[in-house]
Amino acid sequence: MLKYLQPYDTKLQAQIQDLIDNDTLGKYILSKYTSVHSYSSDKALYGYVMELKNSFMKGSSPIAKVMYDTKIRDVNAALGTHTYVSRVQGGKLKAKHEIRIAHIFKPMPEPFLKMIVTHELAHLKIKDHNKAFSNCVNIWSQSTINWSLT
Repeated sequence: MLKYLQPYDTKLQAQIQDLIDNDTLGKYILSKYTSVHSYSSDKALYGYVMELKNSFMKGSSPIAKVMYDTKIRDVNAALGTHTYVSRVQGGKLKAKHEIRIAHIFKPMPEPFLKMIVTHELAHLKIKDHNKAFSNCVNIWSQSTINWSLT
């Protein structure tokens, strides 16, 4: 099973796995969501991520960079990544956060992009994929994304 779907219902996970096994997931998503998002540049993606961040996490750490990354190739490993570097600067600990989204998601429907961005934003608050992280992602995802396959 794909690790980034673990917070979702097991029935939904099985349906998605079946679509993946039959190589029909992309067609299904594009049939359910007929238009793709307009965030095709890194600048537009940054604005989109910041809008979501400000909606859900106004007081969280700032994000230094958001971009589509051509090096994220294996969808089974990651849809996006969140990295952070901590540095001591003037006696204070500063963190620099970056979010990178796999470039293959440029021509996807906006709810799918929102799911990936929401996941990566949750890492600003909770680093590990634990139960608290899953709850955080579920709350945000349910308020913005309808992933029912019926």
